[in-house]
Amino acid sequence: MNKLEKLKEYIKGLGSIAVAFSGGVDSTFLLSVAAEVLGDNAIAVTARSSTYPKREFDEAFTFAKSKNIRHFVCTSEELSIEGFSSNPVNRCYLCKTELFHKIIAIANDNDIAYVAEGSNDDDNFDYRPGLQAVKELGVLSPLREVGLTKNEIRQYSKEMGLPTWQKQSFACLSSRFPYGEQITEEKLTRVDKAEQLLLDMGFRQVRVRSHENLARIEVNEEELGKILSPENRAKIFEEFKKYGFTYVSVDIKGYRTGSMNETL
Repeated sequence: MNKLEKLKEYIKGLGSIAVAFSGGVDSTFLLSVAAEVLGDNAIAVTARSSTYPKREFDEAFTFAKSKNIRHFVCTSEELSIEGFSSNPVNRCYLCKTELFHKIIAIANDNDIAYVAEGSNDDDNFDYRPGLQAVKELGVLSPLREVGLTKNEIRQYSKEMGLPTWQKQSFACLSSRFPYGEQITEEKLTRVDKAEQLLLDMGFRQVRVRSHENLARIEVNEEELGKILSPENRAKIFEEFKKYGFTYVSVDIKGYRTGSMNETL
């Protein structure tokens, strides 16, 4: 039995499931498999907040609608959580605790037995304090349960015809700030605009890490030459200044997940 079949058997045994659905590669795959196996007993729950770009919400909404999956939306404003805006090292734990309490409530209101989230096997090898909240609240991680990696999820997604199989990896905008730097709605908006500019310019995988008034851009190694072309450098610098950055830099190591965790 391959991992996809193992996942289907695992989900079938649950009977009903509410998927924390961001519209990203992992949660889209998990939701699709759950809907295939459980039909109307699989629902999607998406949270709207200032750390979650509108483009991501729109894609999640469109996908759920296209598949006729029951889709619930809740508000999860992380900046109102005590201690969150000071950006402690357990920031993700605070966020996920608040978020999953809301998803669990929605699941209970709709007679759904389990709540699941989309972390995969690769997440076991990075600093993920949010997984502590997952454990404490009894939220399931089916992709980790059957040992699916990100590359395997992309391959299965391609075979299933999911539009997200090549989608860039995304993490909430709060991950763009060094631990201990105050997070504000203004800073989140600034980073969101900066990343949207780079995506609109055709860069596939981007992060704009914010160090107070300095922007540190991460792109895939093969795109470093493109971002350093005179035309692109001039455009990026001028636009970033409009967003509120004083200095703009490019990380010569390129894009990688969790680069802010390198200070821990």
